[in-house]
Amino acid sequence: MATRTTDPSAVRIDGPWAHRDVHANGIRLHVAETGEGPLVLFLHGFGQFWWTWRHQLTALSDAGYRAVAVDLRGYGDSDKPPRGYDAWTLAGDAGGLVKALGERKAHIVGHGWGGLLAWTVAAMHPRLVHSVAAVSAPHPLALRRQIRRTLLRRKPNNQAKALGTLFRGQLPLAPERWLTRDDAVTVDHLMRQQAGRTWAASVDFTKAVSRYREAMLVRGVAHSALEYYRWAVRSQVRSEGRRFTEALDRPMPVPSLRLHGADDPTMLLATAEKSGRWLDDKAPLHVLPNVGHYPHEEQPAATNQILLDWLSGGASPGVHTPGQPRR
Repeated sequence: MATRTTDPSAVRIDGPWAHRDVHANGIRLHVAETGEGPLVLFLHGFGQFWWTWRHQLTALSDAGYRAVAVDLRGYGDSDKPPRGYDAWTLAGDAGGLVKALGERKAHIVGHGWGGLLAWTVAAMHPRLVHSVAAVSAPHPLALRRQIRRTLLRRKPNNQAKALGTLFRGQLPLAPERWLTRDDAVTVDHLMRQQAGRTWAASVDFTKAVSRYREAMLVRGVAHSALEYYRWAVRSQVRSEGRRFTEALDRPMPVPSLRLHGADDPTMLLATAEKSGRWLDDKAPLHVLPNVGHYPHEEQPAATNQILLDWLSGGASPGVHTPGQPRR
């Protein structure tokens, strides 16, 4: 039986924001935006779309920011070209979007793979970035090193095992069928495994997953989403992977914030802590207890306060791990 598909317009969900199409880096990107003031650009993670930032859009616009959440290349109602899912092009998408929105610079906030992209944009296009806030996203080189160190080991904090989907996605065609079968029930399974227990048992989780399942059924999204994974692995044995490492293996040129769930089973906290090598001593790491891979949805009020404190210059420096003193 053929897989059901969703019309891309289904992701243009009504709310206190406006939808528009913006052309950047040679493609059309769908964004939801609200508010006026300094630009804060939100980049979503794997299997989601702009709507994952619904709580942050309203909170930041109310606080005097221009909040814009984009459907990344291949997702939602943005274009889904056959190519361009490498870090260089994706960073160009985000950088081009900042300029296409009529701004000189933006604060970039990214979750998961969107967070990895946020780090990349800052490294490759620092003149377009005020700051980076990475939610559930270690620095890309910290993640790469931890995957390599744990790939063949049986030990706690095994980052390679935690990102099993990364390797499953390398096969042709089968992963796309896996993601879209039974009305994209795999999206439910993955998010339930990755979320904190409290949110995973809530009505809000059920409603959110329903949205993400529908979005995954938009024609071309499953393939595009997996192309991010495929490039991440295949670039390791190509010259572009070496060039990517060289481009990012230097101190982060803009102020940065990390926000992580203590119980994140996908992007491990131990890996996030390794990111300090590329950051200065004042780059804070905020850890939310009893939270999994989706802090911005599991604890939106706490996430919003941390982001607003950071953007206003009031974020506390250093690391704050539950049960431990700040340092």
